[in-house]
Amino acid sequence: MYKCGEKWIIFIILRCWNLCNHKTEERVLQFLGNMEAKTDAKGRVFVPANFRKCLQKAGEEFLVLRKDIFQDCLVLYPGSVWEKEVGVLRSKLNKWNKDQQQIFRQFVLDAERLEMDANGRILIPKRYLQMVGIDSDVRFLGVDDTIEIWAKEKLEKPLIPPEEFSTKIQEMMN
Repeated sequence: MYKCGEKWIIFIILRCWNLCNHKTEERVLQFLGNMEAKTDAKGRVFVPANFRKCLQKAGEEFLVLRKDIFQDCLVLYPGSVWEKEVGVLRSKLNKWNKDQQQIFRQFVLDAERLEMDANGRILIPKRYLQMVGIDSDVRFLGVDDTIEIWAKEKLEKPLIPPEEFSTKIQEMMN
C-alpha cells in the first residue's frame, strides 16, 4: 500500500519517463488541391478552407511567404516547414564564405512572416503581388508541404505540355 505522497512521486516519475522515452507523433503536412480566390484592394485573400483545416490540425501558428526561386508564383510555408527548409539551407552553407552568406541572406530577405486573421485571411504585401503579376484573381495550389499562390491566368494552360510531361515523368520513374 502506497502513502499519498508516494503515489504522486511514482506518477511524476512515470510521466517524465513517458515524455522522454516516447517520440511524439510528428504530423506530416500535405496540401492537395487547386482553388481560385480573389485578393481585395488591400491584398487580403482567404486561405482555402481545406488548407486552413490542415494547418490548424497540425498546430501551425504562422506562415512564411516567399517568391518561388524558379517560378513566377508565391510560396506559403507553414512555420515548421519554413524552419526545416532554413535549417537544411543553413547546413549546406559555410557561414564563413562570403558568397554563401549572400545566398542565405537573399533567401531570408525575400521572406515575410504572415498570420491568418480570425476569418482565415492573410495579407499579401503589395510588393509580393507585383513580383508575380497578381492583380486580383489567384489560384492556390497545394504542392506537398507548401501552398503556392499563382496569378490565375498563369495556370490556365498546363505548366508542361501533356506529351512532354508524360515523357519526362516516364524517364524520371524508370
